[in-house]
Amino acid sequence: MAGTNPWTRRDFLKGLGAGAAALSLPCFLRRAARAEGKAPLNVVLVLIDDMGWTDVGCFGSRYYQTPRIDELAAQGMKFTDAYSACTVCSPTRAAIMTGKYPAKLHITDWIPGHRRPNAPLKIPDWTMHLPLEEVTVAEALKPAGYATACIGKWHLGGEAFYPDKQGFDLNVGGCHRGQPPSYFSPYRIETMRDGGEGEYLTDRLGDEAIRFIQASKDKPFFLYLPHYAVHTPLQAKKEMRAKYQDRPGQDGQENPVYAAMIESVDESVGRIGSELKKLGLEERTLVIFTSDNGGLKSSTNNIGLRAGKGSAYEGGVRVPLIVKWPGVTKPGGVCHEPVISPDLYPTVLEACGVADDAAQKAKVDGVSLVPLLKGAERLKREAIFWHYPHYHGGGATPYGAVRARDYRLVEFYEDMRVEMYNLKDDLAERKDLAATQKEKAAELREMLHRWREAVSAQMPTPSAEAKAKRERP
Repeated sequence: MAGTNPWTRRDFLKGLGAGAAALSLPCFLRRAARAEGKAPLNVVLVLIDDMGWTDVGCFGSRYYQTPRIDELAAQGMKFTDAYSACTVCSPTRAAIMTGKYPAKLHITDWIPGHRRPNAPLKIPDWTMHLPLEEVTVAEALKPAGYATACIGKWHLGGEAFYPDKQGFDLNVGGCHRGQPPSYFSPYRIETMRDGGEGEYLTDRLGDEAIRFIQASKDKPFFLYLPHYAVHTPLQAKKEMRAKYQDRPGQDGQENPVYAAMIESVDESVGRIGSELKKLGLEERTLVIFTSDNGGLKSSTNNIGLRAGKGSAYEGGVRVPLIVKWPGVTKPGGVCHEPVISPDLYPTVLEACGVADDAAQKAKVDGVSLVPLLKGAERLKREAIFWHYPHYHGGGATPYGAVRARDYRLVEFYEDMRVEMYNLKDDLAERKDLAATQKEKAAELREMLHRWREAVSAQMPTPSAEAKAKRERP
């Protein structure tokens, strides 16, 4: 399989000498792949912004039209219990890039975040960029001869921390912005030239992705395509919007502009798939499709889930995830194991046969999903975690959370109360079991506290205003 190469970059450098190895490693890996009778694996990672768990047909939407994404799921594996690393975007993006939990990175809110000076808790002094010292998935793949591109939203710091400083050969559209000034040209995005009048951003990013694939077809490549869609401002092509204008809403999903934006994303996914097939690359390209957090409640309805983006509940963090690895994932596969954004880093590396050295591997929190893609039902870990020491308009107050099998516990830092839900029986999180299953709640709470300590999570502290109120007679 593509993930069986036992060599690490450090092993190889020791064997040949650093100078010669730096020049020879890509050729070595290509020769090794040929010796195994297969070419190196390409990777396309598509990240949608603010796409909710059920904003895709194959995940339950009866309103949004996503035939190409649905086809991708039919050809690969759908993860029903996939989660973003945070209820907002920047932390999840950092987790995908590094394989680390946002709490460990201290990147715990969207950059630059909300400021709530009168809130009961003061937020910690968190990091508002992805440090250059962190190893991104692009940097991990570069020594193996991969061409790398980031096309779309970055949102991990200012110019000194842009994608071209983080292992990407090509950066189109990646900057400090969390949303585009406009989805129609002129875009006013610093790292991308404006197009012709009326050009649509989602289409343009798809064009740029196809150009990169064409230019890189003779070498292994890693394409990171983080679309700005479907984040606000809600803007769609007129002809696409018209298709949904008179279409009856379903299950609380009824916004024609948002629906049109989703269909443009779907078209982009389909165009990339067609290009891979045309170039003969489809059978050796790993395709990953997911979202950075749950759907925004003012834009969509996260069917069956509680709340949405910026909340402490399932609607804020449960996201669609589809993985297609030809020859490995069985068509139409479905996996119910809980997985989370940091898992994508080790998954990509293992699938590509590229290994971190021991020191770097020990820093990674994510667990490779390759066993699941090959048919295993479970991973060898007990839980996944969240830490959000911030306030958000979506409803979140500072909180932490843990999911261990069927149970999810949330701890709210203002008063340290907990809520616990059995997601197998109560996906909508209507029945809080913390008071009736005290032993289980205590077990999960202790698990969460141990994890917070292990990753050196930054905790909020009582604000001066809150202290003053308590001290008043």
